[in-house]
Amino acid sequence: MKNKTSVKMFWAMLFVLFAAGVATAQTGSFMYGGGNIVTYSGSGRYLGQYSNNQYAPNSTSNHYGAGSPYGSDSINNPYGRYGSKFSPDSATNPFATNAPKLYDSQGNYRGKLSANTFDSDSVSNPYGRYGSPYSSDSINNPYGAGSRYLMDSPSNPYGRGLSIFGQEQAFVCGFPACAKHSLPSNEGSLPLLET
Repeated sequence: MKNKTSVKMFWAMLFVLFAAGVATAQTGSFMYGGGNIVTYSGSGRYLGQYSNNQYAPNSTSNHYGAGSPYGSDSINNPYGRYGSKFSPDSATNPFATNAPKLYDSQGNYRGKLSANTFDSDSVSNPYGRYGSPYSSDSINNPYGAGSRYLMDSPSNPYGRGLSIFGQEQAFVCGFPACAKHSLPSNEGSLPLLET
């Protein structure tokens, strides 16, 4: 009798934890170590923190947390949507068109986490606002957003880093019925065109 009660309690707790995780993933809300709750509505799927902190569970540098090479949403998974060299949504694809976006703890946009050197918002574009070593908004500037003394900087080995959000996938529909609907996106909605 005691064993059945324990099993029921286990499944009830598992359900509660799962439901809480789903609710958090859908709203884009999460809590930092300092207790600040930040919500980004419509920003896409939360992928973790772009951080040099190996001990933070949400850090991409923690190979047992968000940085696991086996996690389906990890940017370090070479076969996953956000880590494959061939996925248009990947941070490692040099021709990515839909790379994950970076945000600081205040909700400010900090560019795209992308290996695409031609994308103007990419952190890999040496001439762009978010990739230039001379721009104060760039994580590649050790005296600007990339300073190892800022808590939001990915270079700080004890900081929280920048939040990574995967963008929603857009698709093209050739049917006239699709023209009446719109797709959600980070900058509003994209109307579908009739062909």
